[in-house]
Amino acid sequence: MKTLPKARRNKLVIQELPDEVLVYDQERDKAHCLNQTAALVWKECDGQTDVPTIAGRLTSELQAPVDERMVWFALDQLGRDSLLETPVMAPAFMSGMTRRQMVRTMGLAAAIAVPVITSILVPTKAHAVSCVANGQPCPGGPTTCCSAVCSAPANICGS
Repeated sequence: MKTLPKARRNKLVIQELPDEVLVYDQERDKAHCLNQTAALVWKECDGQTDVPTIAGRLTSELQAPVDERMVWFALDQLGRDSLLETPVMAPAFMSGMTRRQMVRTMGLAAAIAVPVITSILVPTKAHAVSCVANGQPCPGGPTTCCSAVCSAPANICGS
């Protein structure tokens, strides 16, 4: 049975840049930066294209040989980051392979083209406020005030 990965597109904000793609997952409040290789794999995940075909298309796009193991590595990362409709089951030989092992196994080509996804949690609006504005009560003392000043005895931030 062929693996036909499909990229998740719902509740995502996608910004394409020249050599990477930024993806904000609105469901999980998580931002992902896909390098060129990971972004190309993700774009090819249409639910109709298998891994060997994706590897061939990347070889053409990058003008360098792309081994299927790189595609599987990217798919594993995409699945863990919930950027695929359903995670894919990688072949046994890929089980637990790290980026370092990929580079060691495949050499210089992998070091240049290894798929990388960097993710960060994005604070919700309530958590994004990190200090209390001037004129507001400062029950936590001056460290809670944006100005770092909590006037006594009123316990008001500022001046």
